[in-house]
Amino acid sequence: MKRPEPIDEEIVLDPKRYIVSKTDPKGIIEYGNDYFVQICGYKETELLGQPHSIIRHPDMPKIVFKMMWDRIKNRKNIYALVKNLAKDGRYYWVVTEFETKVDPLSDEIVGYTAFRKAAPKKAVKAIEPIYEKLLEIEEAGGMEASEKYLRGYLEERGKTYDEFIDELIGNKGLFKTFFKMMKRMFG
Repeated sequence: MKRPEPIDEEIVLDPKRYIVSKTDPKGIIEYGNDYFVQICGYKETELLGQPHSIIRHPDMPKIVFKMMWDRIKNRKNIYALVKNLAKDGRYYWVVTEFETKVDPLSDEIVGYTAFRKAAPKKAVKAIEPIYEKLLEIEEAGGMEASEKYLRGYLEERGKTYDEFIDELIGNKGLFKTFFKMMKRMFG
């Protein structure tokens, strides 16, 4: 499927609604709730069986996705601020939390569920210049260079990635409560 050309138009998400998608261990979409389908603009039949990267916006640094995959493959949670790309080229910002699904008999990862909610505007405004810098570094020196820069950026501030994101999204307790409810519904 051909990726859309990004346009500079934001889809404003309903702060009271949530986006959920489920993938297999390789990131192939197996399920998307109605709001996910509506916001990204694809028909459900167009999404199912596609890699989740179908909605990856080119403004997102690759290092962010590498960190996310490294964490969830190791069964560790991560919150992330993500800019996604809709089928029509518009974009939308979300705070994402993941849940790794493990087969209780084999103890193997059988899939991932992503829970998303509208990102706070303040967090988006703060993260955009950082993502721009990481993209610039990736283009010049690759993902390894952007990872080193991000580590240095966080070390300079005396924060882990998680602490940094917590600070950006503010009121993490509200997000945690919300995502906990979603996990009960979709778990």
